[in-house]
Amino acid sequence: MACVSAGRSAALLLSLRAGAKLCSRSAVTTATGRMLPKPVKTSFGLVRMAAVVLPFLYIGTLISKSFAALLEEHDIFVPEDDDDDD
Repeated sequence: MACVSAGRSAALLLSLRAGAKLCSRSAVTTATGRMLPKPVKTSFGLVRMAAVVLPFLYIGTLISKSFAALLEEHDIFVPEDDDDDD
């Protein structure tokens, strides 16, 4: 049977349904076929996640506030307060 590379997912699914098999990846075995040891797992703690998320969240907030002020300054979008006519 032909060996299929895992390039595109749709093409891979179609070829797997047709009976093709996946090739073994050379990244998990040596040239002789021996399995390589498991890679070192780096823990991704809450501190690292906060160090990435919080600055970008703050920068996004600043950009959206300045863009909203620009829209209001040019009278493109001005919120009206008289919507409460119940």
